[in-house]
Amino acid sequence: METIALTIDGKKISCPSGTSILEAADQYGIKIPHLCYHPDLKPFGACRMCLVEDEKTGRLMAACVTPAAPDMVIQTATARIIKHRRNIARLMIAEHPESCIVCSKGNRCRLRQVSAQLGLGETNLYHLPNFKPLEQANPFIIRDLSKCILCGKCIRADHELVVVGAIDYNQRGFKSRPATAHEVGLERSNCTFCGTCVSMCPTGALSAKTSSYVGSPERESNSICGFCGVGCTLAVGSANEKVIEVNPAHLAQSINGATLCVLGHFAHDFLNSEDRLISPLVRNNENGKEDELVPMAWNDALDLVVQRLIEIKNENGPQSIAFLGSSKCTTEENYLFQKIARAAIGTNNVDNGGYTSGQFLTRVFDEKTDGGWRVNPLRNIEKAEVILVFGADPNHSVPVVSYYLKRAALQGTPIIVVDPKQTELVKFASFWIRPKLHTDLELINALAALLHEKQRYDSAYIDKYTEGFSIFRYSLTSLDLERACQVTGIDRQCLMDIVEAMNGKKIAFVVGHGILQQKWAMHSLGAIFNLSLLTGSLGSEKGGVYVLARENNQIGAMDMGNVPHLLPGRQALDNDAARKRWQKNWRVKLSPDPGLNVVRMIEAAEKGNLKAMYIMGENPLRCLPQPQRVQKALAKLDFMVVQDILNSETTQMADVVLPGAAFPEKHGSFTNLEGRIQSFTPVVTPPGNAKPDWEILDLLIAKIQQSEAYETLEKIRMEIRKYIPAYAQLNGQKPGWIAQTSQKALFHNPNADGLITFYPVVRAAEKSEDADYPFSAIIGSLRYHLGSGTRTNASQRIHGFDLFGEIEISPEDGAKLGMADGDCVKVISQFGTVQRAITLKKEIHPGEIFVPMAVNSNDAMNLIELTNLDDPDSPGWKTVRVRLEKA
Repeated sequence: METIALTIDGKKISCPSGTSILEAADQYGIKIPHLCYHPDLKPFGACRMCLVEDEKTGRLMAACVTPAAPDMVIQTATARIIKHRRNIARLMIAEHPESCIVCSKGNRCRLRQVSAQLGLGETNLYHLPNFKPLEQANPFIIRDLSKCILCGKCIRADHELVVVGAIDYNQRGFKSRPATAHEVGLERSNCTFCGTCVSMCPTGALSAKTSSYVGSPERESNSICGFCGVGCTLAVGSANEKVIEVNPAHLAQSINGATLCVLGHFAHDFLNSEDRLISPLVRNNENGKEDELVPMAWNDALDLVVQRLIEIKNENGPQSIAFLGSSKCTTEENYLFQKIARAAIGTNNVDNGGYTSGQFLTRVFDEKTDGGWRVNPLRNIEKAEVILVFGADPNHSVPVVSYYLKRAALQGTPIIVVDPKQTELVKFASFWIRPKLHTDLELINALAALLHEKQRYDSAYIDKYTEGFSIFRYSLTSLDLERACQVTGIDRQCLMDIVEAMNGKKIAFVVGHGILQQKWAMHSLGAIFNLSLLTGSLGSEKGGVYVLARENNQIGAMDMGNVPHLLPGRQALDNDAARKRWQKNWRVKLSPDPGLNVVRMIEAAEKGNLKAMYIMGENPLRCLPQPQRVQKALAKLDFMVVQDILNSETTQMADVVLPGAAFPEKHGSFTNLEGRIQSFTPVVTPPGNAKPDWEILDLLIAKIQQSEAYETLEKIRMEIRKYIPAYAQLNGQKPGWIAQTSQKALFHNPNADGLITFYPVVRAAEKSEDADYPFSAIIGSLRYHLGSGTRTNASQRIHGFDLFGEIEISPEDGAKLGMADGDCVKVISQFGTVQRAITLKKEIHPGEIFVPMAVNSNDAMNLIELTNLDDPDSPGWKTVRVRLEKA
């Protein structure tokens, strides 16, 4: 790009052609006041506060919308400019209510800051009454549009960044205002309450609704969001050692930029819940009060935990103890947790909550690519030539990812959505394929077969980076495409249209829980992997595979070996050389025996083979299918420790409860779904006597092994960096990335020359439907909850939104059953019952219903069978056959 030279305020500068004067000045530290400008938004020129003067022509220009030109001589603060700016500010203030002293924006108000910089006290103008009623019917956002200066940042952020279109300008002149269609409240519009408009607003026109604190925070610190796997960067405001406000940090290189979702922006009030655990608790077995948990000093509680674990190990062997870790806890904590299990106790019975999302199934990609697929920045999605979305509803599960997808669609990138449910992403799609349930594998294989048949695959890429293609292509030719069309319900011409859209394009494959939690999940992932190779997309900046992670540190937990089949660094437990290396690292003998995943743990507890469990940061009684079965299994344990931040269904069953710290209360790091390693520091202190989880684990491992404690987090990080090369950039300071250690030539490692093999073509067996259960229930997420809803249900704001989790059915089925909106129904499967109201939705296909998770104590889990997700015969946890009865 051409570089041009110009002069601003006597300073000679240079910038790329097309740069605005405002951006050029900012790059050289020359500050020009503005109110409507934001670097993530298209320039608008609404406020005119950024006026500058062209010294050669005398023209006054808005710096944000005027491109810099060669040899320009610009002045930013002449008397003439200052006069104009003061008049603009005077007119704004004259229409502004005189409520600065009680405004929640306080000294952060940009209008107030600019006015102070201009030396404005009184306006010497008549006050212009501009009353607009306060709007606060929802629990998230207060709109006081009498303070609106019509900068348009809220509207532009809504349209350009989150791509929802909930608000726009309405009316003209003094009546002009940002409004929803037909002036309905935000809660009745398509607003997703992401809060981006609130963080963008330069005045107090938009503010977060809160009952606990009014005014500006005492201090503000950056942190990383602890909800979904995107890993947004936050600006966390605190006062009196409590988190009172959360906004996007607006950092240029962060994954979320100026955006957040409803959980990231508003649900962090769960941190101040009355259900927070503040002291160690131990079950009192004296005086007949065996069901009572009573406080105990930290040292005594830890001694009791160590004593009981060692007793059970000595009596029943290390395999009688299991450790369920957390995909919400930090990378360092997950490393220590599995180290306690393997090195201190001697068991590989270790897993984490990521199991419930099917995260472990990504080993399909790991084994084929030597881990090389895992680093893929989300910003590359907007570079993709085609985007293919399989079984994902990111608008609800990982909203920031949906912003990337929708922005790509606005730029003209074709999006192909494969989903039996009409998700919000469908209206942005060029193609929507609606296969029958459980037929994704047949569909993906059919696309691969057509790519091969029509010679639409990337032969040069395949020759250079893969091997065994001749065997794979033979498997494709043996597929019966007519049968595939019949099984999936998709006609051949539709498949051909998709193949033509994919022809010669680099494709971003976005994979959601509709694949990960369904029947044939592992084989479906393998088939998607094959598509990424056939199209030459894997390893490309314009393509690759994005597996959506529901929890914030699913990737880090797996990387640290907090799964039964992997050691730290994703090294296979059954790899003798890898196991010997870790024996040398830790100076202990490691068991080669396969460990239990969380489902096998419950099964072992049912049989009486498992005697003790240590659960950190998970609530299996709420997140696992068949919760009554899980409860009965846990009740058979001789000893159970729960380390968590909130009182929950699981803590109520524990023998010992250890209070941990949430992410804003401790040091640590998370690894997001891109492979980005992000560290954070405490914003506030843990409540009461709670401790950071890594400190608790550090004390425990020292007591069990009778060794010295790490004492500092940096020592733990040093050990991780030393023994896990992929985490060389875990430094506790600036963000890093998982290092590329793959030995496959595709990932451009200079010392790598390995070739990639295709995943075997697997055909799904047909399954007959049960006439006693004529409907298929799809279990899915709402954007207002995460996972099972343990944390989000502790949020006053989320609780105040009155989500009832109505079961969605099609109008056709409603008519057949004689049911209307609001009717109460029983949804009955072979495994349990859910009773809720229904709502008729035209987006739902006849014969299918949608059951939201997380509400009503996450009773949706009653419907699903607790089966092992990697078992070939598992029906998965995403759908289940049901019948409906009027309640």
